Amino acid sequence: MAPSFDWWGKDAHRGTSVIVKMENPNWSISEISSPDDDDEDYGVGGGGQGEFAGGGARKGGRGKNAKQITWVLLLKAHRAAGCLTSLASAAVGLASAVRRRVASGRTDSDAASSPPEESPVLRTRFYSCIKVFLWLSLLLLGFEVAAYAKGWHLGAAELQRLVLLPSSFGVRGLFESRYSDWVRIRVEYIAPPLQFLADACVILFLIQSADRLILCLGCFWIRYKNIKPVPKQAIESVSKDLESGGEDFPMVLVQIPMCNEKEVYQQSIAAVCNLDWPRSNILVQVLDDSDDATTQALIKEEVEKWQQNGAHILYRHRVIRQGYKAGNLKSAMNCSYVKDYEFVAIFDADFQPAPDFLKRTIPHFKNNEELGLVQARWSFVNKDENLLTRLQNINLCFHFEVEQQVNGVFLNFFGFNGTAGVWRIKALEDAGGWLERTTVEDMDIAVRAHLKGWKFIFLNDVECQCELPESYEAYRKQQHRWHSGPMQLFRLCLPDIIRSKIGFWKKSNLIFLFFLLRKLILPFYSFTLFCVILPMTMFVPEAELPAWIVCYIPATMSFLNILPAPRSFPFIVPYLLFENTMSVTKFNAMISGLFQLGSAYEWVVTKKSGRSSEGDLYSLVEKEPQQQRGASAPDLEAVVELEPQPKKLKKKHNRIYRKELALAFLLLTASARSLLSAQGIHFYFLLFQGISFLLVGLDLIGEQIE
Repeated sequence: MAPSFDWWGKDAHRGTSVIVKMENPNWSISEISSPDDDDEDYGVGGGGQGEFAGGGARKGGRGKNAKQITWVLLLKAHRAAGCLTSLASAAVGLASAVRRRVASGRTDSDAASSPPEESPVLRTRFYSCIKVFLWLSLLLLGFEVAAYAKGWHLGAAELQRLVLLPSSFGVRGLFESRYSDWVRIRVEYIAPPLQFLADACVILFLIQSADRLILCLGCFWIRYKNIKPVPKQAIESVSKDLESGGEDFPMVLVQIPMCNEKEVYQQSIAAVCNLDWPRSNILVQVLDDSDDATTQALIKEEVEKWQQNGAHILYRHRVIRQGYKAGNLKSAMNCSYVKDYEFVAIFDADFQPAPDFLKRTIPHFKNNEELGLVQARWSFVNKDENLLTRLQNINLCFHFEVEQQVNGVFLNFFGFNGTAGVWRIKALEDAGGWLERTTVEDMDIAVRAHLKGWKFIFLNDVECQCELPESYEAYRKQQHRWHSGPMQLFRLCLPDIIRSKIGFWKKSNLIFLFFLLRKLILPFYSFTLFCVILPMTMFVPEAELPAWIVCYIPATMSFLNILPAPRSFPFIVPYLLFENTMSVTKFNAMISGLFQLGSAYEWVVTKKSGRSSEGDLYSLVEKEPQQQRGASAPDLEAVVELEPQPKKLKKKHNRIYRKELALAFLLLTASARSLLSAQGIHFYFLLFQGISFLLVGLDLIGEQIE
């Protein structure tokens, strides 16, 4: 109990002990009251778990209560010292972790990290440009520090006066002359184009922010009016006894494309084979593109065991892996038996649909011949695994609940996500089938089907569980493919969009909103404005960025982005910083796709950890018969012949990302320059943004990879 400070209004109480409990349980300080005011005895004992006991001090006992206050202050000082000790130990632990990860890291310039067909010159050109800005900023920072040491205030108005005023002796010193020349050059030649570029990026930023605000208002309207797609045939009417016959159930083909998916193949096959649909009306194709003999044997064995249990499932393997996922799907659709099926459902290897997935999606096609695609929402079983997965969850929640849902309700069009969707096979064939011309075959087929007049439906209440990449290396490669592919597709399909027979507003939506604004302008201004222009304005103060561009508008947009995932609100600041950090990868990918550089056609399968099995297999185990539970265990004896000696486990490592590190030092030097000129909000933004780039550059976010 806390000591009472209204002691002047109470009677004296002799012989009461006052024990001050310290934070450390190994010792405590006690004050023992004696009958005499002047006889105090203080002792130090061990293992004290007590608390303040007894009544108040005597009336007029000023000395004793002063001692009580002293001990309380000592207690607070002890707690503060404990906090400082904890912070110091945490800092030491972080420093040691940084040292270990840097020692075991590999730079992103390693030959294994880039496709062999990419030219080293093209690979390092972007990094060289960033290095130029970095060295220039370091040179200018030294120049500005020297000027600050001379007592010159580094504001734009004062520096312009420095150019006009002569020195007191009529002849400038060497440094004064050089510095005034530099100020004159930047005022006349550097500041105007930099300010023009800054204003252009601000306009683009405001346009993109308006688009995001309109999407959020549309999502609010959908929720307010409770608008959602309703099938013309109720789901309950489809849920009949499956064993009585399948005349009311269309023929559905289910495809699972995979490539070296050793961690997740069992759960995906098990989930699809447990779909609640007549077995005579469903066929599962496991499309294995694995080049590892052990993985092929394991997947094939799993398929055979489900065949023995009565599942209608086939295993297909391509010897020549041409066209990646698009080539895999195209090859499967060329099978002669596909003509017997009306719909095709596609699930990537880490996706586990619920048993009622087809019952909640297929009815939307009933009596709706214009409908070509029904897309379900993704949900993530490892969204709370680390900070990286939490930030990804914020982004994807906004993508599905706002972008996909609003576009689906008001435009009947959105980009197919490549998985967790059901296509009408007639729509796929009418659009020209799967093409291997880009790394975003899902977006390609969606755009071509939209140009043919097919409509899409997004179901926000139908979820399909999957897994988020847990390492920054895997996430970075995924984002590179997702942002370079749309630019490849835009170059290829722009003539088709212009020549198509769809309405003017649909053409405008495709060209200006879907491609230019959300795929090209967004990564362009994010990188250019916040990673280049903003730090450069610190060294060229004549070109200014207002505080509302640096702080208020980004904070508002981040708040809107995080609304679909309200539990992630404590991560709003890391989310804002991380999105700007990822802009360097997205900008590089966008440029690669737009100008067809070597890395634009890089395809790397996103690394899976198999965490998605933890939640789903429990429910599958409860529902499966005993023989099906045993079917999911691979027979490793059959694999021993293929691989006599087990492989050694690969050690985990991290990469050192040079672009992010160079930008980190660029932003930190700009923050130092901002500190000299006392620009408050700019300094804090640059400082924290530089730290976020530093953490990402050292690969201190997410898990290490094998």
